[in-house]
Amino acid sequence: MPKHYKWGIMAPGKMAAKFANGLKVLENADLYAVGSRDIKRAEKFAHDHGFRKAYGSYLELAGDPEVDVIYIASPHSRHHDQAILCLENKKAVICEKAFALNSGEAEGMVLEARNQNVFLMEALWPPFQPFYKKASEILKSGELGKINHLHSYFSFYPAFDPADRKFNVELGGGSLLDIGIYPVIDALTFIGVPDEIKATAKFCETGSEESLSAIFSYNNGPMATIYSSFRTNIGIGCDILCEKGNLTVSRGRDMNQRVILGLHGREKETFVFSPPALGYHWEAEEVMRCLDKGLTESPIVPLSFSVSLMKTLDNIREAAGIVFPADIRS
Repeated sequence: MPKHYKWGIMAPGKMAAKFANGLKVLENADLYAVGSRDIKRAEKFAHDHGFRKAYGSYLELAGDPEVDVIYIASPHSRHHDQAILCLENKKAVICEKAFALNSGEAEGMVLEARNQNVFLMEALWPPFQPFYKKASEILKSGELGKINHLHSYFSFYPAFDPADRKFNVELGGGSLLDIGIYPVIDALTFIGVPDEIKATAKFCETGSEESLSAIFSYNNGPMATIYSSFRTNIGIGCDILCEKGNLTVSRGRDMNQRVILGLHGREKETFVFSPPALGYHWEAEEVMRCLDKGLTESPIVPLSFSVSLMKTLDNIREAAGIVFPADIRS
C-alpha cells in the first residue's frame, strides 16, 4: 500500500482548483486543509473540493502538524515569503510558477529548503506531460538532426482589469511571468540557456508589460524567438525547425496536446494526447514519489532548473526594461 500524504492548499483560486482536481485522481493524496487570508473563501473552497479543514491564515495552515505537503497557488510576488513560511514549518512545498519574482528570491527559497532538509519543487506543468515527453524523445533520437531555430509563443486576450494580478506590477503582473514563462521553458528544455538575449516589451496603463518579444542567441548556432501577449490570441505552441525536418508542439486551452513530426520527404505524423485531470495530477504524483524515496528535490524539475529559469527571466526583464516595485525595494 502506498503511503498517504495529507495535502494543504495555500491561496485557493482558479489554479488551486485545477490542482485540487488533479489530487482527486490520486489514491495516496488526502485532501486535508485549505489556507486563505479570508476564512470564508477557505471554507467555500474546502466545501467545493472535499477538503476537511479550512484556515483563515497561511500561518495556521503551515503550522498544522498533520499537513505533509503544501501547494502554493498565490501570485508570484508572494511565493518567496509563503514558501519560506512552509519550509520553516517543515512542510514539503510545491510552488506554482513563476517560482518567485526574481532569481534572488528563488535562490533564497532553495537555500531555506536545503537548510531545513525539506522537499521543494516548482509546479512546472510541461515536463510531466506526454506531448512534452514525446517531443523530447523525437529530438533526442537524432532523426531530425540539429535544431536550427525554435519559435515558441503563448498569448490570449483577457479583459483588462487594473486590479487583476495579470496587470498589477505589485503582484509581478505582465505576460512574461504569467504565460511567457512557457516559451522560455521550451527554449531552455530543447536548446539550453541562451548566451545572449534581446527583448522588447509593450506596456499597458498600469505599467505592467502586456506583450513581449525576445530573441535568444546561442554560440553553438541555433536561435530562439519567444513571444507572449495579453493583446493577441494566437494560442499556445512551439515550432522547432531542424536540419532534416520540423517538429510542431502545441496544446489548446482545453489541454488537448498535439505533436506533429514533419521529416523532409515524408508525410507528417501526428501524435495526440488527452490526459485526465488536465495533467496536473502528475506534478503531485512526482512530489509524493520523491517523498517516498526521501528526496528533497525532483530529478524531473530540479531546483537548479528553476533557478536557471528565473535568471533567464531576469535577463529578459532587464533587456526589455521590465521592472517590478519589489526589485527597487530590494
